[in-house]
Amino acid sequence: MRKGFYFDQTRCTGCHTCLIACKDWHEEDLKTEPADWIKVISVEKGKYPDLSLSYLAHACLHCAKPACVMACPVDAYTKREEDGIVVVDTKLCVGADMCGRACQEACPYDVPNFGTEENPKVQKCDLCLDRWAEGKKPVCVESCPTRAIDAGFMDELKEKYGKITEAEGFMYHETVSPSIIFKPKTAK
Repeated sequence: MRKGFYFDQTRCTGCHTCLIACKDWHEEDLKTEPADWIKVISVEKGKYPDLSLSYLAHACLHCAKPACVMACPVDAYTKREEDGIVVVDTKLCVGADMCGRACQEACPYDVPNFGTEENPKVQKCDLCLDRWAEGKKPVCVESCPTRAIDAGFMDELKEKYGKITEAEGFMYHETVSPSIIFKPKTAK
């Protein structure tokens, strides 16, 4: 069983609350700026007068076959057996300058993040392991004012929300099998 995300693209307004709450919660972990563990992307489609604007917010997708784990030259990444969460040990990371950002280059979603200091260490979402240990969901889930994000075991999320794996601005890569399902907003 693995944990992952549900994202309701019809509810997201692009407010960035998830990103800000994440930064605030992980303030001690965020060593440098910018280190956004969540990306909020706007997807514009159409031509006047038939325009469409949607948003896509996602963090690390804790893939079933994570490319970052395989690409890291020093084995700083681990995929937990009990829940599939991909974690990184920044003490093992040799830094972006030393490895050429191999994990970031390998990730089809450009998730691994680096600061701006000399030879920055990798940073990324750990699905709020500390909060799960307290019986709470990730801070991005609890902070979203429109309830566009949920997290949990993938089989439970699929049972509750369905099995759609693509959305506006997001392509599902079978090679890594990201742990996310959607309620997509369809362009006009």
